[in-house]
Amino acid sequence: MRVFGIEFRNPVLLASGVLGISGYLFKRIEKMGAGGIVTKSIGISPRKGYENPTIVELDYGILNAMGLPNPGVDHFLEEIKDLNLSIPLIVSIFGKDSEEFMKIAKKLENYCDALELNLSCPHAENYGMSLGQDKNIVYKITKDVKKTVEIPVIVKLTPNVDDIVKIAIAAERGGADGITAINTLKGMAVSIEMEKPILKNIYGGLSGRCIKPVALRCVYDICRNVKVPVIGVGGITSAEDALEFIMCGASLVEIGTAARDLNVFRRISEGIEKFLRKKNYTLEEITGKITKNI
Repeated sequence: MRVFGIEFRNPVLLASGVLGISGYLFKRIEKMGAGGIVTKSIGISPRKGYENPTIVELDYGILNAMGLPNPGVDHFLEEIKDLNLSIPLIVSIFGKDSEEFMKIAKKLENYCDALELNLSCPHAENYGMSLGQDKNIVYKITKDVKKTVEIPVIVKLTPNVDDIVKIAIAAERGGADGITAINTLKGMAVSIEMEKPILKNIYGGLSGRCIKPVALRCVYDICRNVKVPVIGVGGITSAEDALEFIMCGASLVEIGTAARDLNVFRRISEGIEKFLRKKNYTLEEITGKITKNI
């Protein structure tokens, strides 16, 4: 299957922010059946991230505030320049402004298949969500990165806005080749014994099964209003979950929280194939089936 002009062996990708920072892990994920990899977000320079505690396990998901820790683009290039994967590598990048995004994008252009612009992290001050909530900023950053590189540019959107569709349209107007929806929801957790927030950063991003209905709604709304391909992400743990996103219009899906078990990629992709055989459908025939019928 081809999306963004890139060949994917199946529609199930690793989402950014989970495992994607070392070449060793990339090779393991490839062997475990993923259709592609989206790396952790990479910035212009090394970033330590927040102090512990950075993760809270909840009955219904995970709340995290990592603070975008990463080795910086120059060190990361050493990790991937001789990787030679057989599946597409999409590098997630972040910056404080358009200039930083362009610098990082240019450095990475020849070493990956596409870029995913992180305009949606809910817990890193001056990065991510603070940029992605403004349609004019989304338009400008997307446009500037597109004129800097020749590889596909995908924009990852935040659900923490009043209208995600207008942000998606701004990204498309800026020249985005695709859209990823969604990133985590902004939340917090409190310890009544310690009488204070659990996360050192106070706020974190909520992921896991609990956010799937929100993510589905966002994908459905976006797919009805833009023409570029959409990647669905948020609470996917099964083939049935993935198929819901695909029927709402997603061309690909990303697995985040559930990727703690690397068997999830093969299990979901094989489950999708089994469903298609049973229904005598192609993947293209069911993509956006709900959106088209309403």
